[in-house]
Amino acid sequence: MERNNRGFSTFHALIAAWASLYLLLFSDLFDEDSSNDLIVNRSSIISNMFLGFSIGYFLSDLAMVFWHFPALGGLEYVLHHGLSMFSISLSLMSSQGQIYILMVLFSESTTPFVNIRWYLDVAGRKSSTIYIYNGIALFFG
Repeated sequence: MERNNRGFSTFHALIAAWASLYLLLFSDLFDEDSSNDLIVNRSSIISNMFLGFSIGYFLSDLAMVFWHFPALGGLEYVLHHGLSMFSISLSLMSSQGQIYILMVLFSESTTPFVNIRWYLDVAGRKSSTIYIYNGIALFFG
C-alpha cells in the first residue's frame, strides 16, 4: 500500500516539478517584458491546468491517507495536504500569486529522492553507496 502511494507521489512530483520549471523559467508567462500586469497577477490556461492537476493529486492522496489512517501518515500529512489545497485553490480562484505557488511546487522535485530513500531503507540497502548518493542528491535538491 505505501509502495503504491509513494509511486503515485513520485509521478505527481515529476510532473509538478517539470511544469513549474517550465512555467517559471522557460515560458514567457512571468517574463517582465511579456505583459504590463504585475507578476503576481499573471496566470494562463497551462498554469491553471497544472495547478488543477496538483489539487487533484492532493485530494486523492488525502483520501488515501484518510482511508488508511494513520498507516500512510498522521495529522501532519492532513495539515500539509489541506494547506496545499487551500493555497492552490485561492490562487486559482483569484488568478493571483501563481508564481509563488509554482515556486513551492518546484520543491516537489525532492520527493522522488525521499521516496527512493524509503525504498532503499525497506530493501535493507541503508548502507549502500546508492543510498549515500541519493542522500547527497536530496541535500542539494
